Amino acid sequence: MQNWVLDYIAKQKAALDSIPADAVVALIGKLHVALKEDRQIFVFGNGGSASNSSHFATDLGKGSSDKMGKRFRVLSLNDNVSWMTAIGNDYSYDDIYARQLENYARPGDLALACSVSGSSPNLVKAFQWAKTNGVHTVALVGGKRGKLAEIADQTILVNDTHYGRAEDGQMGILHMLCYAFMENPELGK
Repeated sequence: MQNWVLDYIAKQKAALDSIPADAVVALIGKLHVALKEDRQIFVFGNGGSASNSSHFATDLGKGSSDKMGKRFRVLSLNDNVSWMTAIGNDYSYDDIYARQLENYARPGDLALACSVSGSSPNLVKAFQWAKTNGVHTVALVGGKRGKLAEIADQTILVNDTHYGRAEDGQMGILHMLCYAFMENPELGK
């Protein structure tokens, strides 16, 4: 078991090392613009990526906003169970995020999807709607990349196909995004 743990840690370090710092810096810039222009930020995913999305919305919306003195308008679309079940029941599970964006998103807003596979139909459909309607799209994906990586305006890859390691890498990116503002409050000026 010791060797398995050491191997897992080594692979997790490799996954973290695969994160392109310049892409994270670029996304921090996009979030900075969204803050200054009072744009809405939508984040969403499935399974563990949905949990990461919820965590990110909390950290950015509360922690980063508290430090900035200005509020990020951020919403995790996977946190409203009644919306998701109504849409899934009356239309299709593939529509659960796109239909919410139809109600909330405006041109110039930002949609951030977290996905290990990059191929979840509900995420792809949301990005297709977003791109058609002037919403900037950013995909955090795992090593498979998937359809999201093809259609996103910006893709940040955690180069591992293991769900746990890829999700941990994505949460690391999401924490960097939040702490960039928490630890550099001059960005709010």
